[in-house]
Amino acid sequence: MTVPDRALRVDLSAGRVRSEPVPEEWLARYVGGKGLGARYCYEMEPGVDPEAPANRLAFLVGPLTGHLPGEPRYAAVTKSPLTGAFLDSYGGGSFASRLAGSLGDHLGMVVEGAADAPVALSLAGGEATIEPAGDLRGLDAAETDARFPDSAVACVGPAGEAGVRYATIASDGGDHHAGRGGAGAVMGSKNLKAVVARDPPPETPPALRELRERDEGEFADSDAGRWLAAGDTLETVSFADETGVLPTRGWQARRFEGAENLGVERASERAAGRERSDEAVPGGFRIRAGGGDRSGGGSDPDETVPRGGTPIALGAGLGIDDFDAVAALGDVCDRLGIDVISAGNAVAWAVRASEAGLIDPTDHGIDRKLAFGDDSAARTLIEEIASRSTPLGDALADGVESAADRFGGADLVPTVKGMELGSYDPRGAETMALAFATSDRGGCHRRARPVETEAVAAPGWSPAERAAAVADEQDRRAALWCLVGDDFLAESFGPAAAAEWFAALGDERDPDDLRLLGERTWTLTRLFNLREGFTRADDRLPEALTRNTESGADRERDGGASGDRGGDGLDPASFETLLDRYYEHRGWDGEGRPTARLLDRLGLSHLPDAATPVGSAAEGPDTDGDSL
Repeated sequence: MTVPDRALRVDLSAGRVRSEPVPEEWLARYVGGKGLGARYCYEMEPGVDPEAPANRLAFLVGPLTGHLPGEPRYAAVTKSPLTGAFLDSYGGGSFASRLAGSLGDHLGMVVEGAADAPVALSLAGGEATIEPAGDLRGLDAAETDARFPDSAVACVGPAGEAGVRYATIASDGGDHHAGRGGAGAVMGSKNLKAVVARDPPPETPPALRELRERDEGEFADSDAGRWLAAGDTLETVSFADETGVLPTRGWQARRFEGAENLGVERASERAAGRERSDEAVPGGFRIRAGGGDRSGGGSDPDETVPRGGTPIALGAGLGIDDFDAVAALGDVCDRLGIDVISAGNAVAWAVRASEAGLIDPTDHGIDRKLAFGDDSAARTLIEEIASRSTPLGDALADGVESAADRFGGADLVPTVKGMELGSYDPRGAETMALAFATSDRGGCHRRARPVETEAVAAPGWSPAERAAAVADEQDRRAALWCLVGDDFLAESFGPAAAAEWFAALGDERDPDDLRLLGERTWTLTRLFNLREGFTRADDRLPEALTRNTESGADRERDGGASGDRGGDGLDPASFETLLDRYYEHRGWDGEGRPTARLLDRLGLSHLPDAATPVGSAAEGPDTDGDSL
């Protein structure tokens, strides 16, 4: 098997595609996926407008994509229009595996420029062609997918065409998304409607099949494997509710009385049957109800049962406990190509801002009162956001932070670096607040989920231990995303296993160097963000989380959990201490800048340019953690 070592460079302004080798040093240090995409993005000029032609949008896989256990994924890497920071977002399903098959000896393609009219990129046999796609303008994700029945498609829906700053890149008709941060808006700004992968997935060599069977078994026996087998990510709803970290009614409570109507038990009741793919683990199955075909138009809300992020953001977050209504809202977002977490938070902010008298919906093109629990009003506002068809929809299309800057209400819905928080309320888990604050792409729960560890941690877990838990998990996931592996593998797939897989490809890798892969990549994305003007002040604790927003009734129903687990709001002074410990663990200075000593240890001392701030103070303790 040939190890991919090239990249396709696409210039849409010039209508040109060329193939070029990836520098050997980049392959050695970053492998693929997140790390390689960060390296290509670091080559851009500082301060590039995310929606300008000069911004790069990379579609990347790793050398093991299509072979590793679990759901295949691809990485969309760019500069975020929502945050102005580094962005890597991941989509799964058939497009990811067929992209790997269609790229041939390429690890991906890096797209620059902008076409004058809508185009599609067609990939087959390791080549890409630019094709007119004017007939696809305005189509949603399912309708676009249906135009290519023999291929796999990643596309933008109407939200990406309208430049919604949290538009997604949808694949498999909207079943999968490179969701957070607005990669779809970047794709839309380039007039790139779709990427079409025409070849089948790569064939897995016998040596890799043996490793796959072994590692699938190990994952199935892990905590994450058993959790996914029990109910996929829908189990997150009951976990968050039971531990008091479920964002409810616009972050006003941390438990939801209707949670049992949104979780896996309700999904199982509604489903006609559970369908697994051929992949044993992880994820790899959807619970479906009704058995309909959602591609090609006419979707029924009973057809697809949502995964965990949807019932949290569009269910509990909006005070909606009707399972079918939440599934229908998720389907609307999926088809329009809009991130469910940001969309849910945007609607929640609008409801709270209306209740607080900061906005009058009727002054902004909304002809009805906004209220929690009203799924019809939520759907209308989401559609207006996706099309920017009303003043309020247009304002919210730029994100909650932008709307709050305009109308007030910055303390209503928490954001970090301009990205709305998702899934877990960190007032019930201080380490989760640190994970949100230090995430390289903004308020993202997938960079690290220490809430799951903190929920069972022994009393007296020190700030240094908390900081180390966050940083080490960030590094593990960053390393896995360089391989573009399913992030649920992070628990059971370490440097030694990765080295075996590379050896089976004929690519000898030192496990000790693979241990540094995640830390090196995380440090590179930090350098990118520092160069774009981010500082310690951006690793902040949102104002919405520093005071208690629960009613007395909520606290009474929590059985005291709110007070016991931070219901009175997180303490800013305590958080700053935790942030100090995090910087020390990482080897960054007190302002969050990687030091020269750290860069030298990671082999990055040659990289920072004159625009990139580098720390000069003595760094904290050396860490040689298991970063993969």
